[in-house]
Amino acid sequence: MDLSFQGRVKVPVIAAPMFLVSCPKLALATCAEGVIGSFPAHSTRTVDIFEEWLVEMEEGIAKLREAGGNPAPFAVNLVVNPTNPRYEGDLELCIKHKVEVILTSKGAPSEVFKHIHAYGGVAFHDVAYKRHAEKALAAGADGIIAVCGGAGGHTGQVNPFALVNEIREISDKPIILAGGLSTGHDVAVAQAMGANMAYMGTRFLAAEEVLAPDAYRQMVVDCEAKDIYFTTALDGFPINIMVPSLEHSSVTFEQLKSMTAAEKLGAHQMKDRFKNIWSAGHGVGMVKSKEAAGDICIKLRGEYQQARSSISQLMAGN
Repeated sequence: MDLSFQGRVKVPVIAAPMFLVSCPKLALATCAEGVIGSFPAHSTRTVDIFEEWLVEMEEGIAKLREAGGNPAPFAVNLVVNPTNPRYEGDLELCIKHKVEVILTSKGAPSEVFKHIHAYGGVAFHDVAYKRHAEKALAAGADGIIAVCGGAGGHTGQVNPFALVNEIREISDKPIILAGGLSTGHDVAVAQAMGANMAYMGTRFLAAEEVLAPDAYRQMVVDCEAKDIYFTTALDGFPINIMVPSLEHSSVTFEQLKSMTAAEKLGAHQMKDRFKNIWSAGHGVGMVKSKEAAGDICIKLRGEYQQARSSISQLMAGN
């Protein structure tokens, strides 16, 4: 598979879809600089708004091309679990608009991949363990997003070396590595260890174009890895959060740590209690300022090229 998408991808990175953070403005800014931009379909309140976002992306990409650019493709994250009431409607819109890259999660039904392939799209499925990758590949996924320990939002728990090795052992299809990657150097190292691309969310959390409130963006700038806490108390699934954000919620850090298993299982029924708790990954310490997404992409490209050169010299024994 041509992961450069005919040379449109200048650095092998997907700006990961972040719920209520990513949006067309952010995606267009990264696409313009050769990084695949994305957003979750379920960040929109209705399917009508989702279609408005798709049209905005199509028109924005067209304008970039008219201006002489060669933008990267954009991607949409679809929750393909049947329990998602938006599942069929969102998928139909992606088919209608022929979204080039689909990022699937929470289920891997083969009919989804068949629909995507029918119009020429590609689908990468996110997993936390090898067994999930096996199921997705058997169902027809074109590649695997390996969500490892240290990822922001809903996270995996496996070491990236271990997970990439296990997945590479069963498939030569593309692996997109997620979890703590923040620099172009990280991207080059990910490729050296057997992955093909990097998946970065936290690195773009403080970008000027995100939907997140300014206080969230500033907290990302102020935090380091020591400020990230892993818990399953919010919705029953593993997630990394910024401890300082607990000040804005009705839950203290001590309460969160002392929650019983029963309380954690029932946490999804009290979502309002956690709505002001903000997430970020272990790479948060590399976000030094609030800046334009395009500038972040340019930095990543420079770091990536420098790292590739350093690795080449290292392998040559220089």
